[in-house]
Amino acid sequence: MTATDPALTALASGWAALSLLYGRIEAHLERALQSAHDLSVREYSLLDVLSRQHDREGGHLQMKQVADAVVLSQSATTRLVARLEDRGLLSRYLCPTDRRGIYTDVTDAGLKLLREARPTNDTALRKALDDAARNPELAPLVTAVEAMDLTRG
Repeated sequence: MTATDPALTALASGWAALSLLYGRIEAHLERALQSAHDLSVREYSLLDVLSRQHDREGGHLQMKQVADAVVLSQSATTRLVARLEDRGLLSRYLCPTDRRGIYTDVTDAGLKLLREARPTNDTALRKALDDAARNPELAPLVTAVEAMDLTRG
């Protein structure tokens, strides 16, 4: 394959379109969440991921799992957790069965903020997707995103 191979060119164009869609959506969400709730997209995502934990076996996520879920390094995730803990939105405590493990839970204040921010996030996401759907390059990607149902097993 050469650098001018049509398959590579199509692949690069597809990746560029996906990157553009992601960037536009993230920027739109960031503006909406910051202005209405003083939350970044990453903070919102972290609160959302941690709010889905449960106390049953395997219900608490390890920091690596959290980092993977919010697409950050473990060190960046730890710093983000610390910032949200300083704001009273998260709490950390030792795992009762393994004193080396540390659990992170969303506080009542964090759950309240997440409940308030969720409609803002959902509305901003819908608007960003609707805007992107008007772009012929991005429309097929928007259709693919809308067709995904990750709740099905």
